Amino acid sequence: MFGTLVDYWWLTGDDSYNNITKQAMIHQAGTEGDYMPDNQTMTEGNDDQGFWAMAAMSAAEHQFPDPPEDTPGWLAQVQAVFNEYVSRWDADYCDGGMRWQIFKWNTGYDYKNAISNGCFFNVASRLALYTGNDTYSDWAEKLWKWHEDSGIITDKFAVQDGVHISDAKGKKCTDIDKTQWSYNTGIFLHGAAVMYNLTSSDSWKKRADGLLDDVFNKFVKDEIIYEQFCEPHKQCSQDQQSFKGYLARWLAATTQLYSSTNDKIMELIKTSAQAAAKICTGSPTEGYKGPAGTACGFSWTTGSFDGSVGVGPQMNALSIIMYTLVESAKGPVTSKTGGTSKGNPGGGNTDINDNDGTPPMKDITTADKAGAGILTFLFLAGVIGGVSFLVIDF
Repeated sequence: MFGTLVDYWWLTGDDSYNNITKQAMIHQAGTEGDYMPDNQTMTEGNDDQGFWAMAAMSAAEHQFPDPPEDTPGWLAQVQAVFNEYVSRWDADYCDGGMRWQIFKWNTGYDYKNAISNGCFFNVASRLALYTGNDTYSDWAEKLWKWHEDSGIITDKFAVQDGVHISDAKGKKCTDIDKTQWSYNTGIFLHGAAVMYNLTSSDSWKKRADGLLDDVFNKFVKDEIIYEQFCEPHKQCSQDQQSFKGYLARWLAATTQLYSSTNDKIMELIKTSAQAAAKICTGSPTEGYKGPAGTACGFSWTTGSFDGSVGVGPQMNALSIIMYTLVESAKGPVTSKTGGTSKGNPGGGNTDINDNDGTPPMKDITTADKAGAGILTFLFLAGVIGGVSFLVIDF
């Protein structure tokens, strides 16, 4: 959502939401500036962290108003997440890649998925372009190769959802979930376009072209973007109902990095935006707090409001409509073309995960000991009181 709000300001110049956007991003960045705040860390996945990092990267690229001087800059926040991603690279299983989850007690710790590693690839490529540092471009190359070697990205540039981890260390994992989602293809398309812009290499051009072809082959119906796996049967979850908006974002970004894609992509964005606008006419009595006649359904191919209500459908519609403005918007800046976001190449808490999925323990302070003593006293008092009650009762 906050990546959408950053882009909304960039495309429209409307700063009405800038303060709440900045406040939310700074809060979510946490004390380490790495988007692992105390209120989310134990349940947060690598993809969750990555979407915040990509929002911060957009803030740096589009010169969104900076955080206060005493907090890490947008660039520093992205570098912190990148460094933590590097520390989570798991060569012991599947010959590399990051796990979906950061901690082993969360469902999905035994899965290496395209979106988490796609976040890694996306921020690595964009950091490479912004900073000119080869470390980031080397990681982008490494990540692409791993996705090909693992079978997540096929030789026809289909991006499959992920690979399940086998029990034996060191083995290539072969249990692939072949489901294809629009945002997986989109996140790699954007990163490949960034790398082509950076290197002008034929290999990155071929990759970007192949991924764009896959978008049109899989996720376009009647010249309108749609979620091919779940939308036809109305079975998309809340998360899945937001994927088209992310695809729209990355398609729009691709046009500014790989200019020869502009006509093809913009035609799709404009026809999809027209279709989305037609269905933003809903007046549901439950689950929607906006004005009557402004609820946007999920499916843009229906020609009318389909009854779907939620953040995903609204964000999708806002995204596809506002990205029609991208042709007149300034492209992403770099440190060489006016980018001034404050960085920190050594940022991040790389001890947050020691590669066995266990978080480090914080040092015990005097206050902690005092608090523990009080809790112990109260607990024992309760137990003794309860036992005394039972003894007296009998």
